[in-house]
Amino acid sequence: MSKRQINTIAVRTGIETDTTHGAVVPPIYLSTNYSFLGYDRKGDYDYSRSANPTRNLLAQALAELEGGAGAVITNTGMAAVHLVCALLNPGDILIAPHDCYGGSYRLFDSLSARGLFEVIFVDQNDEDALGQAFARGAKLIWLETPSNPLLRLVDIKKIAEQAKSHGTLVAVDNTFLSPALQQPLYLGADIVVHSATKYINGHSDVVIGAVISKTVELHEKLAWWANCQGQTGSAFDSYLTLRGLRTLGPRMRTHQENAAVVANFLATQSQIKHVYYPGLSTHPQHDLAKCQQSGFGAMLSFELDADKSQRIEFIEKLQLFCLAESLGGVESLIAHPATMTHAGMSAAAQLEAGITPELFRISVGLEDSRDLVADLTQALSVIGTRNE
Repeated sequence: MSKRQINTIAVRTGIETDTTHGAVVPPIYLSTNYSFLGYDRKGDYDYSRSANPTRNLLAQALAELEGGAGAVITNTGMAAVHLVCALLNPGDILIAPHDCYGGSYRLFDSLSARGLFEVIFVDQNDEDALGQAFARGAKLIWLETPSNPLLRLVDIKKIAEQAKSHGTLVAVDNTFLSPALQQPLYLGADIVVHSATKYINGHSDVVIGAVISKTVELHEKLAWWANCQGQTGSAFDSYLTLRGLRTLGPRMRTHQENAAVVANFLATQSQIKHVYYPGLSTHPQHDLAKCQQSGFGAMLSFELDADKSQRIEFIEKLQLFCLAESLGGVESLIAHPATMTHAGMSAAAQLEAGITPELFRISVGLEDSRDLVADLTQALSVIGTRNE
């Protein structure tokens, strides 16, 4: 067969491969250890930290979806970020976005402070600043596009070409879009990272991560470190994530349809100062999104024209948006980045990244979009009444 399409890969990986009983859905292998074939004769599996049949199926699916040579499944999304850092040695330079996810910022900053490598946080859309960072001989550049939480984009292909000219590896956090909507390896990246907790699993019941590599050599190096550091994911979490992955395509379609309705609604409301969503034609990088993505995703953020008491009242009045961390589940969520997802950043770093107390981030779920708009309407009425 020719190269399979995204939905087919997501649905069919592992299906009808059980040779013991002919199960259509592959079984879960919970065993910690596996018998050797004999003295000094190891089979394909010996210990589940090193390799597990269930985890390997998920890795196979994600590697094929992203177009990579192999994938490592980690026990959390942050473990996936940390695993990539294993490629860096003292004296090496990491270029990271100034506006990346707060957990990533905290990890990079903390490891750098311990002298494990040097990190340069830079606005990657500032060509001069980025050029100066590359000129220092960076070993790795970390991209996050769209960014969390302001949905800023960077041109993956352009930066990858620049990186190659400096001998710099390119890693892309693809969590916000999933391989259904963006495939960075085809745009020149060397590594793709996912918090598979989010859209890949899609049901807010698993914490898991993934690192997909473009080459066998890079994959083997990362797999060695994951085993060495004990970062690999469990069989049960891998099983649940593979189960969630099978509906990635239809979920992403509905997520996006709902997000477009919500974004367009918020953009017309007087209580909203600004809406950040690449699917809006007013987004400064709308054309770039159309070029390197196959969809606009379901994450958006907005700034409320309201004081602190009004913001609190708005949150408390919402009924269909849970005030909670994470994203990408079937349920709609709302987060306040300054006090939640990016609380690990200093006030100065938050300000530089554009994260204000008025900013809220929404993960649009699979509820009926009419109900989501109605819920936002009644919650925003608190601000409208007070401002009249």
